[in-house]
Amino acid sequence: MSTRPDSSHPTRPDSSHPTRPDSSHPTRPDSSHPTRPAIAWIGLGIMGSPMSENLIKAGYDVTGFTLEQEKLDRLAAAGGTAAGSIAEAVRDADVIITMVPASPQVEAIAYGPDGILENARSGALLIDMSSITPQTSVDLARAAAEKGIRVLDAPVSGGEAGAIEAVLSIMAGGEQADFERARPVFDALGRTIVLCGPHGSGQTVKAANQLIVAVNIQACAEAVVFLEKSGVDLEAALDVLNGGLAGSTVLTRKKDNLLRRDFAPGFRIDLHHKDMGIVTDAARAVGAALPVGAVVAQLVASLRAQGDGGLDHSALLRAVERLSGARV
Repeated sequence: MSTRPDSSHPTRPDSSHPTRPDSSHPTRPDSSHPTRPAIAWIGLGIMGSPMSENLIKAGYDVTGFTLEQEKLDRLAAAGGTAAGSIAEAVRDADVIITMVPASPQVEAIAYGPDGILENARSGALLIDMSSITPQTSVDLARAAAEKGIRVLDAPVSGGEAGAIEAVLSIMAGGEQADFERARPVFDALGRTIVLCGPHGSGQTVKAANQLIVAVNIQACAEAVVFLEKSGVDLEAALDVLNGGLAGSTVLTRKKDNLLRRDFAPGFRIDLHHKDMGIVTDAARAVGAALPVGAVVAQLVASLRAQGDGGLDHSALLRAVERLSGARV
């Protein structure tokens, strides 16, 4: 499927004004685009904060809500508007974007008298960019339709760096018309933007993404321990490996973490543990065997059980070192 936008849609900015920000005015909305939708953003964590700020830089009016005041202050400093509640944030929004940790949080902010569905106006587009179960996305779309609210599930890949640089991969599930409506917004957040199928499809593709990433990090971690114990210059080895068939975005992004043992969270083990549960459950439901994925899921769970859940997922290296008798 082509990812080229439908330029006939009224919410797409004039192509003479690119969605990438003018670096000389990083937080100034471009008032020359009156048709740009008003956006409500719910969830301002490691990913949500830079993503919402990229929309502000691209000229969108963003009203945000989260539970942490310092993150609301950060949004306001970037040129957004801090709301005191979900209801206040979504009341006048054309597009509502959610970016929270897991299915229970999505359900908490979507349902109930204080939630999105009871307070958003009919005709609004709800884009959930969290990583949750496909079934949660399907159920949300069904419930939202009863309120006249359109829904896309649109999880992302690229980590904190991809969010900051606005080069995320965005995998969407939902209706084609809603995807085209959302495309100008996605253009300000990512580089690879694809509609993968009906509701829940984006989450299914994200689950596969997390499977690949976890297995890749585990392989990199094992290679690092093997190389070090063999007395090889580790940095040189990783450079040459990354230039060949063993190279990957994972190795490019995580090489410094592995070399320096810097596990400051870009994507936490806790969240990858959740995602491995999603992919193994979804695979079981459709009868797909994941023999390597199942082993890596256990290794992620083990690392979390050892108290490393708050670390970056590149900390899988610590588990391999422990198994190899190294001090960590």
